[in-house]
Amino acid sequence: MMNAIAEFERRLPQSLRSTFRSLDSPPAVQAYLDSIPYKAEELDRSPLRVMTDGQAHCLDGGIFAALALWRIGFPPLILDLVPAAGADDDHVLAIFRVDGLWGALAKSNYPNLRYREPVHRSLRELAMTYFEFFFNLQREKTLRAYTRPLDLSRFRDPSWMWDEEGIRKVSKRLYSLKPIPLISEARAARLSISDERTYQAGTHSTDFSWSYGMRPEEKNKI
Repeated sequence: MMNAIAEFERRLPQSLRSTFRSLDSPPAVQAYLDSIPYKAEELDRSPLRVMTDGQAHCLDGGIFAALALWRIGFPPLILDLVPAAGADDDHVLAIFRVDGLWGALAKSNYPNLRYREPVHRSLRELAMTYFEFFFNLQREKTLRAYTRPLDLSRFRDPSWMWDEEGIRKVSKRLYSLKPIPLISEARAARLSISDERTYQAGTHSTDFSWSYGMRPEEKNKI
């Protein structure tokens, strides 16, 4: 593990190497993610390219966060929050545990879909903290399921840290995991839409041009 992380650091420019080494706690990693722009381009960047390009979306931001957590002693775990089909983007979390309780880091275009303190007794409990704020531009609450964690240390080839082909392998494995339902279809059919104040709070500082259904490649499909 340390040899692979040392190789990742060797590939970074000196200034970025210092930045990476300064990420010495989960809140520090989250602060770094919050400091760079959210860009929902179709390219899934490696952690190296997240830093050299200075931007990320939820998948590559989550993988970067898992690597940064690994460097400071946490297992590099990610999981996927799964929306209703065709209603929203999924959302990738880097998860960590302190004293047996789960927390999360995330890169998001929405302020309430980011950091969670490690106070949650189960992954389901953690996932449900995102439920009320996981809505689309039609204000529909779209979160439906989550996956078991994917442990990035189990990939024998560490090139996912610095190569986009490695990231494709990680994303393929992540998106093949079976979703675990959070609510039933009957309950989902009876959900209310997000109220005005919650919607306004949940979209504060959001760049709507990168929201689901608004990106150029998605508009061209309509």
